[in-house]
Amino acid sequence: MTPHTLPALHRAALDRAAHGLPVLPLRAGKLPMGNCGDCRDNRCGGRPNMKTPGPCACPHPCHGWAAAANEIAVITSPQWSRAWQQAEALAYHPGGAGVTVVDLDNPAAVSWAQKTLPPTVTVATTRGEHWIYRGVMRSHNAVRPGVDIKSYGAYARWLGPGTGTLAPLPAVVRALAVKEDTTTSPAGVVSSTRWDRTVATGCRHTDRYVRDGLDRGLSLVRARTESGAASQAYGVAAFLAARHRDCPGPCGLEAIGAEITAAAVSVGVPEPYAARAVARGMAGVS
Repeated sequence: MTPHTLPALHRAALDRAAHGLPVLPLRAGKLPMGNCGDCRDNRCGGRPNMKTPGPCACPHPCHGWAAAANEIAVITSPQWSRAWQQAEALAYHPGGAGVTVVDLDNPAAVSWAQKTLPPTVTVATTRGEHWIYRGVMRSHNAVRPGVDIKSYGAYARWLGPGTGTLAPLPAVVRALAVKEDTTTSPAGVVSSTRWDRTVATGCRHTDRYVRDGLDRGLSLVRARTESGAASQAYGVAAFLAARHRDCPGPCGLEAIGAEITAAAVSVGVPEPYAARAVARGMAGVS
């Protein structure tokens, strides 16, 4: 089958993949194609890039977002070609593309974003808009009415390149996820679960070690409700970064720094100031 006779979605997928975008076909209802018999009920163990890494190397587009690919040989394989024949939409994995999509599902959500979020690339959807930022985080649903965050561990429909200039992922978006993820213990300590092993492939520390240290640091920052939160954020960032000096890396320090920045923003520190303090702490700059 020549490029000119390929289904339109298949041609679009090849075009996007050529620009590095990890793509996948969607069937009716904007759903992934579904797992094949060998992968059904995750009996294959899952793909290596999933939350619970497994050995699956299935040639079919199984496992939803985790199947997204930008390798031309994969997208044009017989297994994927059959899927494109049935596809009704094109999707991509934002996290794999290095971006985060703020999915605004209705006009009220769009209005909120226009008042709250920094301008960036926007793409019109059927009911609202996608606001796309440079940077990756975990995906979260319903962080506020009509707002989902799609990045690592999710897929988003490809609806065109949009308009505007791509902006860095702001702390205000990361803070939305903190609000969803955080819980208060009986002792009053707030803990977040956004840092995980998926962004720390070369870290020599356990999840528990990193999480406990980060939680204590976030509590120190959030306690500075009157003043000193930025300085505290700098100190926490410097202390935690030093713990990873001897790791082969990467250790997910970007995700750790984002949580510290969001904590400082939550107690009134301006985002650019908080981000600068954390970056200096992470770099060991006094």
